[in-house]
Amino acid sequence: MYTKIDGKAVAAKIKDECALKAEELKARGKEPGLAVIIVGNNPASRVYVNSKERDCKEVGINSYEYALPETTTTDELLELIEKLNNDVRADGILCQLPAPKQIDEKKVLNLISPEKDVDGFHPVNVGRLVTGEKGFVPCTPAGIIEMLKYYSIDADGKNSVIIGRSNIVGKPMAALMLKENATVTVCHSHTKNLADITRNADILIAAVGKTKFVKADMIKDGAVVIDVGMDRDENGKLCGDVDFENVAPKCSYITPVPGGVGPMTRAMLLKNTLTAAKNFMSVK
Repeated sequence: MYTKIDGKAVAAKIKDECALKAEELKARGKEPGLAVIIVGNNPASRVYVNSKERDCKEVGINSYEYALPETTTTDELLELIEKLNNDVRADGILCQLPAPKQIDEKKVLNLISPEKDVDGFHPVNVGRLVTGEKGFVPCTPAGIIEMLKYYSIDADGKNSVIIGRSNIVGKPMAALMLKENATVTVCHSHTKNLADITRNADILIAAVGKTKFVKADMIKDGAVVIDVGMDRDENGKLCGDVDFENVAPKCSYITPVPGGVGPMTRAMLLKNTLTAAKNFMSVK
C-alpha cells in the first residue's frame, strides 16, 4: 500500500513557521517584503502572481506588485530591477516568467541582486548550490527536499533518477540530491533505454512536462515517485508527468497532482524571502 505525499500539509507547516519568523522580524523593526514583477497579460502568470500575493499576506510578508504592459522593453524592465535592487522595502525580487518574447530573460535574471534572488536562478546562487555554499535554492527542488525529510525518506545511498535537466528543476535537483548523499542519474530527451534506468530508481523525480509520461512499467516496486509536472489530460483535468492511477500501486510514496509539489514551491518562496529579510537585518 502506498502513501500519498501531502504537499498541502507540509506547505501549511512551513507557512506556519514563516508566519512566526515574520512576526519575529517585525518585532525587531524589519518589515519583510517581496517585489513581484509581471509583464503582460499571460493568464497563467496572473494566477500565479495572485496566489503568491495571497501567500505573502497570510504569513505577514508585504507584497509589492509591479504590473508592466505587454510592450515593455528589456531596458525598461532592467531599469525597474535596478531600482528594486536598491529598495530597502524589497528583500526579495521575483520576475514572473515567461515574459513576452521581446524580453531578454537571461539579462533580467542576471541583474537581480543575488541577495534578493529568492527564485534562486542567478548564476551566483547556482554556483553556491553546486559548491555547497549558502545561497538561495530554486523553490521547487528545495520544496521536494523538505517533503522527503517531512516523510523521513532517507536519500543517503539511494539511487535517485531525475527526468529533466532544466535550470529550474532538473539541474538544481541533482545538486540537492547529491548533497543528501544519493547516487544521482539525470535523464533527458537524448537518454537511451530510459525505462531501464528508471526501473533502478529508489527515488524517481519526474520533471519532463509530458502528460502521464511515466508509466507503471518504468517503476520498480517500492520506489518513491515525485511528480513535478503540471499538465492537463484529454478531459482537461489537472494531472502530472506520472500516470498516477497505474503507477501509485507500485510505490511506497508518491506525490499527487494537484496537491503535491505545487504548494511546496510557493511555500519555499516565502521561506526564501524571510531568509533574505533576515540576512539584510544581520548586515545592518
